[in-house]
Amino acid sequence: MQSKTLIAGLLSGAAIAAAGSAGASSHREAPFITEMPKVDGTDFYMFRSYEEGRDDMVTLIANYHPLQDSYGGPNYFSMDPNALYEIHIDNNGDAQEDLSFQFRFDTQINNAAIDTGAENPVTIPLINSVPDGIGPDAGRLEGVNRVESYQVTLQQGDRRSSADPMALTNLGNAAGQGNGTTSFRKPIDFIGEKSFNGDYESYAQNHVYGIDLGTCGEGRVFVGQRQEGFVINLGEVFDLINTNPLGPRDGESNIVGDKNVTSIAMEVPTSCLTDGDPVVGAWTTASVRQARVMNPFPDMPSGSDGESGAPAVEGGPWVQVSRLGNPLVNEVVIGLDKKDRFNHSEPVDDPQFLDFVTHPVLPVVASSLFGTAVPETPRNDLVQVFLTGVPGLNQPQAIADGEGAPGEILRLNTAVAPVAPSDQSDMGVLACDLAGFPNGRRPYDDVTDIALTAALGSITAGNPNGLQFCDTGAEGGPAVVNAGAIVTDGARALGPTAGTSNGSDTAGGVTYLDRFPYLNTPLPGSPAN
Repeated sequence: MQSKTLIAGLLSGAAIAAAGSAGASSHREAPFITEMPKVDGTDFYMFRSYEEGRDDMVTLIANYHPLQDSYGGPNYFSMDPNALYEIHIDNNGDAQEDLSFQFRFDTQINNAAIDTGAENPVTIPLINSVPDGIGPDAGRLEGVNRVESYQVTLQQGDRRSSADPMALTNLGNAAGQGNGTTSFRKPIDFIGEKSFNGDYESYAQNHVYGIDLGTCGEGRVFVGQRQEGFVINLGEVFDLINTNPLGPRDGESNIVGDKNVTSIAMEVPTSCLTDGDPVVGAWTTASVRQARVMNPFPDMPSGSDGESGAPAVEGGPWVQVSRLGNPLVNEVVIGLDKKDRFNHSEPVDDPQFLDFVTHPVLPVVASSLFGTAVPETPRNDLVQVFLTGVPGLNQPQAIADGEGAPGEILRLNTAVAPVAPSDQSDMGVLACDLAGFPNGRRPYDDVTDIALTAALGSITAGNPNGLQFCDTGAEGGPAVVNAGAIVTDGARALGPTAGTSNGSDTAGGVTYLDRFPYLNTPLPGSPAN
C-alpha cells in the first residue's frame, strides 16, 4: 500500500452525504452515563496482534469503569451482573453488526465469617480474607469472599435476533483450569501488594483463557483490572484547552496516569472477523434492562438471575446506554444536548449527528483562544477519518463502491501488517505508521494528539496551520515531508513495553505490555510493606 494513495484519499473533497458521529475515550462523557460507572465504556482498541507469533490474530479491548483509584476499597470495581457488555463487528461496510461478542457477569458472595464470640459467626466486610496472600493459582477460592465469573456468547447478525447466540467454550488457562466449561473467572482487583504476595501479574495471567470460537478457530479472552492506558490531561483539555497546544509532549503531566480501568480483552483469528473484505469495523456497547424495582430491604448483591434479597430486580428489554467507536468524538465533538442520545444510538442511524463532524466546534474554539486558522468547512477529511474510512487505507469496499453506509465505527484494514512495539510511532498514520490510529487503534497510539492535530487541519487541503502529516516523497515509500507542529495536550506515554512492571515508577506516564492483554499491570492499592 502506497502512502500516496492514503494522502490522496485524505485530501480528496469527496464525502458521503449521509454520515454521523459517536464516541470513545468516554470518561464520563455524557450526563446520564455518569450515574452508571460500571457500564461507562472508556476506550476501545482494535489492532493486529503484535505479540510474537500471533500476527494472524486481531486484538479487541473494551474498557469500562473509568478513573479507578487503586486504593478504592473495600468493594473495588466489580462488573454489573445485570448488564450486557458487547463488542460488535461490521465486516461488510453497512454500519450494522454482523457478529457480536456478548459478555454477562455473575457475582458470588461466599459470606466468609469469623468467630468473634457471637452466637453465630460474623461475616467479614472485605472481599479478601486470605492471611498469607492470594497466589498465582486462579483456582484457589478459599478466603476469597467475592468471586466474579462471566460467560461469552457469539451472536450472528442482528444482536437482538431471536436466534439463540452460541455459548463459547472455555479451553482453559495455562494450568488447564476451566477447560470444557462455559464459565470464565475474572481476577480480583489489585487490592495491594500484601494481598497478592507482590506478584499480581502472575495471578492475573492465570485468568487468560483459551476460547473456542466454533468453526473459525480458537482465540483468547481476559477480563480484569489493568492500568489505564489512555493518555490525556483530562482537566486541562476541558478547561478551555488550558495548556500549550504546540508545546512539549513531555509525559510528565498525564493526569490519568495513576488510574486503573477494567478491560474486556479478546484475541480472535483475523479470518473469523473478515468476510472477503480485509477491512472490518467495530464498536462496543453496554446495555441495561429497561425497568428496575428497588428493594427497600436488600440482603445480598444482585445477580444476573435476580435472586431474592437483591437490592434491585431488573427486567424488560435491553436498552443501550453506552457506545464506543473512534476516540474523543463524543467528548469534544458532539454537543452537550445530544451526548445521551449519541450513547443510545447505533452507527447506521448516525446521519442525525452529521453537522457536528462537517462543521466542528473545536477548531473555532481553538482559533478564539490561540489564533489558529479554522479549516474550511464542510470537513470532508473528518468524515473520512471517523465515518467512512480513509480511501486507500481502511475504507470498506462497499463504501468505496457507493453501496455501504457510513457510521462512526473504528475501522481496521487487517491487510496492513502489525508493527513491532519498538518501531511503533505514537502518532500513528500521521507519522507514516500505517498500523496505527486511525487504522484501528493500539494502546501506544496517542489518540488525543492525533485527533487534535487532525481537527485543526493537518490532513485538510492546504493544511492551514502547518501541522504534521504523512506523505510520499520519492518512490521509496512513506516519508514525513511535513514534520511540523503536533497539537498536544502535553501528556505522552513513556514507551510501548514494560515487561511485567506494574508501572508504578512511570512519573505520570504509562507503559504497556508487548503481549496479550497489552495494557499493563494495574497499580496496587497499597505498596509492599
